[in-house]
Amino acid sequence: MILCFELTMPGANSYNGKWSGEDQKHYLFMSGVSKKKMEELNGKYFSYSFGDGWRAGVSVEMIDGIEKQKRIKKNAGFAGYNWMADSICTYGEILTQDQIREKLKKEHGEVKV
Repeated sequence: MILCFELTMPGANSYNGKWSGEDQKHYLFMSGVSKKKMEELNGKYFSYSFGDGWRAGVSVEMIDGIEKQKRIKKNAGFAGYNWMADSICTYGEILTQDQIREKLKKEHGEVKV
């Protein structure tokens, strides 16, 4: 099984209220994720506010290799937001580097990331 992340921008602070990538599919595929983690994230939706009126949404789904091949044909890429999927896999939520640094600092004292 493969973990598939789908990126959307449900909050677009543009002149017309739309994201330029809105008409495309934006997928990121991850293999090598533990079965337990895949099952934990399967079917979940994560939201991230950029603080300027823009908001990203990331849906997570377990898929097989056949479905991955179908989606690859439609995929426009993850628009540089791979860090969101990495954060979801590692922390169970979308965190920026500053938020990760603060989280680790609280848990373990001074940490460089």
